[in-house]
Amino acid sequence: MRRPAARPLALVALAGALVSTGAAAPPTVATPPKVPVAAGYGGAVASVDADASAAGIAVLRSGGNAVDAAVATAAALGVTEPYSAGIGGGGYLVYYDARTRRVHTVDGRETAPASATATLFQENGVPIPFAEGQTSGRAVGVPGTPATWRTALDAWGTRPLGQLLRPAEKLARDGFTVDATFRAQTEANQDRFKDFPDTRELFLPGGRLPVVGSTFKNPDLADTYAELARKGAGALYRGPIAEDIVNTVRKPPVDPAATRVVRSGDLTTADLRAYATKRQEPTRIRYRGLDVYGMAPSSSGGTTVGEALNILERTDVSKLSETQYLHRFIEASRISFADRGRWVGDPAAESVPTRELLSQRYADTRGCLIRPDRALTSPLAPGDPRHPVACGDTGQAAPTTYEGENTTHLTVADRWGNVVSYTLTIESTGGSAITVPGRGFLLNNELTDFSFAPAAPGVPDPNLPGPGKRPRSSMSPTIVLDDGRPVLAVGSPGGATIITTVLQTLLGHLDRGLPLVDAIAAPRASQRNQTTTELEPGLWNSPLRAELEALGQGFRQNPEIGAATGVQRLPDGRWLAAAETTRRGGGSAMVVHPHGRP
Repeated sequence: MRRPAARPLALVALAGALVSTGAAAPPTVATPPKVPVAAGYGGAVASVDADASAAGIAVLRSGGNAVDAAVATAAALGVTEPYSAGIGGGGYLVYYDARTRRVHTVDGRETAPASATATLFQENGVPIPFAEGQTSGRAVGVPGTPATWRTALDAWGTRPLGQLLRPAEKLARDGFTVDATFRAQTEANQDRFKDFPDTRELFLPGGRLPVVGSTFKNPDLADTYAELARKGAGALYRGPIAEDIVNTVRKPPVDPAATRVVRSGDLTTADLRAYATKRQEPTRIRYRGLDVYGMAPSSSGGTTVGEALNILERTDVSKLSETQYLHRFIEASRISFADRGRWVGDPAAESVPTRELLSQRYADTRGCLIRPDRALTSPLAPGDPRHPVACGDTGQAAPTTYEGENTTHLTVADRWGNVVSYTLTIESTGGSAITVPGRGFLLNNELTDFSFAPAAPGVPDPNLPGPGKRPRSSMSPTIVLDDGRPVLAVGSPGGATIITTVLQTLLGHLDRGLPLVDAIAAPRASQRNQTTTELEPGLWNSPLRAELEALGQGFRQNPEIGAATGVQRLPDGRWLAAAETTRRGGGSAMVVHPHGRP
């Protein structure tokens, strides 16, 4: 969902919300026009929404740091992008600490109930239809977003959660302006939403779609934020909110007149009480003399982006023709996705060879499969990173399983040089479609990121459901350093296309010399070890497509891939924030002081 270029709310209201909690007031100025790039001093925020970016800027302007601003931005996105993110979901946060020059990560991925087995989405030995799994209590994992906020603030924040939730609470209570994208996404979910009375009442008031230009309010979410502000993030995991979540999952509140099959889930209050985020080491590779940090499993983002970059390390990508650049990008993506499918899952339940997948030695044995004159075919068999063989594979190919394409991403930098790259989600657009009654937020359908059954008979699948297990993710929040100092941070929504979006953005900027905003805006391709590669119209309608087809590449069209945001440290000390120019209505880039130092 994207908002119009300007709103009557934003910084004025957000400033007042911060003042009410005792923070120094930022200047009372109107929200600037929604723009995809901004540069200046004092810190930067890039997100998909102007009100959310404004919430982060207000925190930075009042003296908060990057972690504080990231939480405030994420909470606002839970209001204005309720179909993509919110406290009913989870995500991954990557943080660069300027004082220590270290990168840290928080795994806030949802977890399956303790009762979950490998056949969670099977009946009579057969996988249920994806749509039936998606819209069900069975798809709901324990949310990780509030716990992520608590973990990050306890470790690196300077402001209490309650203060940072005030702007989002006010935004939910006072409302935001409906735009065409919000209406279109509501319409796309109308058939699902109408079958759940609480969802219908919230998002289809009076049984009608929201009108573009009208004000959308969510007082129940405002009250829920107020409760979290008073009691802390733990209130979602113990007490009345937790009980409401469990009751909703175990007895989905379906309209008695609905004909939809909605299965119950087996989530318990014990599952919520047992939830914990994981602070773990990031993935790290060297690329062109830079250090690229990402998210380790349970996300596959860090390992898959990292392996693809390692494969391309031996090629001077900057000197390739556009056709050869795209060819090699596609092939490196194909190879790394083949390895992802075989080896990456939740390391608490699976043996994941993360270090070996990210070794340059292994990448070299896989990169030699790439030929400049002929495309590989998919599904491509994986290699064995534990016992690498030059140009070898295991001989057992498996297709890439389906993964939904919605999520949201934000990037933040502050005046001290701290940086946050944070991707959060409720999985599909609209999540499970089930709103927790009286609480104002949708529950995730994140457990559908598990394989419903092994991807191919006889091929080990590390991403089957299991008790307390985290489903594999493609979220790829990334931070790049040069000699311990930040160069840029980037990330994107888009399900499995997140990986290829982040990879292509990095290559476009670091190798092809595109300004960050242009690297984000460039037309995208996405190959995920599938028989054909997805192309956006900018490439589909280009002569490049025929040139790539002559190499044996096959394509299908995707109207829109990803919606990235990033921040970059400029040589003169300014921060640059960058977002989409047109995808999903364009993003919102803001800086604290756009016209010079304070």
